[in-house]
Amino acid sequence: MTFVRLDFGLNFCYSIFNLAGGFTTGKVVETLIEPLYVQSLKEACTNKLQKLILSGKLKIGQKLPPERQLAEQLGVSRPVLHEALVDLASQGLVTIVPRRGVFVSDFRTSGSLAMLTALISYHNGELDQPFLESLLQMRLLMEVETARLAAIHRTPDHLEQFQELLEQEQQVNCQDVQALAEIDFRFHQLLAIASGNLIYPLVINSFKPVYTNLTSRFFKHHLGDGVIAEVFNFHRQLVQAIQSQDAHLSATIMSEMLNHGARHLLSLCGGKNDHPDL
Repeated sequence: MTFVRLDFGLNFCYSIFNLAGGFTTGKVVETLIEPLYVQSLKEACTNKLQKLILSGKLKIGQKLPPERQLAEQLGVSRPVLHEALVDLASQGLVTIVPRRGVFVSDFRTSGSLAMLTALISYHNGELDQPFLESLLQMRLLMEVETARLAAIHRTPDHLEQFQELLEQEQQVNCQDVQALAEIDFRFHQLLAIASGNLIYPLVINSFKPVYTNLTSRFFKHHLGDGVIAEVFNFHRQLVQAIQSQDAHLSATIMSEMLNHGARHLLSLCGGKNDHPDL
């Protein structure tokens, strides 16, 4: 009797759960469950050394142990360690000197854009306010000018691509954080291309891992509210200004859009916007 009642109770609860649409809908579950990612040995080795350097445990100018010894300490093979060191050198975290060894570098003087991703990883993806403010200031400086130039140099092909993106924004699943971050990146990437400046697209492409990290957090926090619609409305206004070749208005809309995003992102890390243009 006990087992029968238990089975009935479970079935009854399950039926109520289904009738109510579940405690969480399928769309909500999609936003909670993200693909699993397993680091390779090289990535794990790179991240370990990054943290030791960025935390200051490995000092600037310090010589690392010989590769054989360091590989044994980390529990990896020498080829894996060497690949990790090459990655760190490309980021500006270490300098490899033939026949002398590997030395910790000052990333402020030797770092590249690849360092941005390393800094995000070091903070475990969290938004550190001074770092976030630096990123937002850089975007404001570069992308306002990008929008101004796009209004001057855009071509009919660029306008067609902008219209296609706007149509995709109307159809995108606003519960899909990854899709939202990707389409937003493509919009800003197209702006850089339309500017006619050969360097701007390369900069924003290098910036993509950090850019999508920030925008994913932004969109995830605002699922279901009106902020995402506000972003897409900024996009429509900007495309209209670019189509009219109004450079001043394009720059103004971009500035307003970036400050709109900055206010929300700073609120995520508990910070205040003390800068009038941020």
